[in-house]
Amino acid sequence: MTCWAGALAAVMLSSCGDAGPYANRARPPAPINVTAAITEDAIAVSPQRFGAGPIVLLVSNQTDAAHSVTFETDEIAGRGPGLRQTTSPINPASTAELQLDVRQGTYRLSTDSGRAGAASIRVGRPRPSAQDELLLP
Repeated sequence: MTCWAGALAAVMLSSCGDAGPYANRARPPAPINVTAAITEDAIAVSPQRFGAGPIVLLVSNQTDAAHSVTFETDEIAGRGPGLRQTTSPINPASTAELQLDVRQGTYRLSTDSGRAGAASIRVGRPRPSAQDELLLP
């Protein structure tokens, strides 16, 4: 019996090794919701200013026709090509969602028809890490 206990202890101790340093990187900021509404006259966004990081863009079509929405920028502070994402057509009285990770800069939200114009969105410095936030996924 003592022999088995000694063997078991040796196996357990050998499995508890140091695999090297653990890179404990900070979590990204918690995602925020940004809402947009397409009307006959305009496209409205709220909030229009926020910090860089992950966002969920929720778009509501309040017109009588289907529309696609494009979220884009031409260039991000000299760091290469900009971001461009488009929703599938949003039926009247329906919604769509885009999940984006935005950097600092100015963005434009527009519809495929162009009748509603475009909304300007300003993204500032990165939001703080969600490292110490509880109950986040």
